[in-house]
Amino acid sequence: MPVTVCRRRWDDPDAVALRAAMTAELRHRYADRPDDPIHLPTAQVLSPGSVAWTGVAYTAEATPVGHAALRWCGPDLELKRMYVSPAHRGRGIAGGLLDVAREAAGQLGAVRIVLQTGDRQPDAIRRYEQAGYQPIPVFAPYDTLPYSRCFALTVRPPLILPPKVTVPA
Repeated sequence: MPVTVCRRRWDDPDAVALRAAMTAELRHRYADRPDDPIHLPTAQVLSPGSVAWTGVAYTAEATPVGHAALRWCGPDLELKRMYVSPAHRGRGIAGGLLDVAREAAGQLGAVRIVLQTGDRQPDAIRRYEQAGYQPIPVFAPYDTLPYSRCFALTVRPPLILPPKVTVPA
């Protein structure tokens, strides 16, 4: 299914609706863990001002079916709220979102994309691994979430400057 990923503002209504659908799905998926949070409070993880890029995937009929965002996390960009509507999964939309997010990260000057997901999202984990993401240690603030799985992808090699050489006058 061909889709087009369009850059949107974080507060775009389509982006907001897709994130709300993701939250509802995850609450259901982790419902038997009421004492273990599946997400940190939004204020701890994401301020809209830290979002560098938001993308929404649309079908040819202009139906929003996927979402991904990138926010600055130190020198890295963190992939946030990666989601594809259940009725549209298995059609390559996630791969398209990941490709466009990787392009955006490169244009923004990031060397690496990092992400956090949960242990009950094996399809997401498989998709990230297929896209080249490698497991990394759980990073803050997700170290307070007991079921976190973290991954990273090198977007471009880090810029290595040659050592400074001084020449006597």
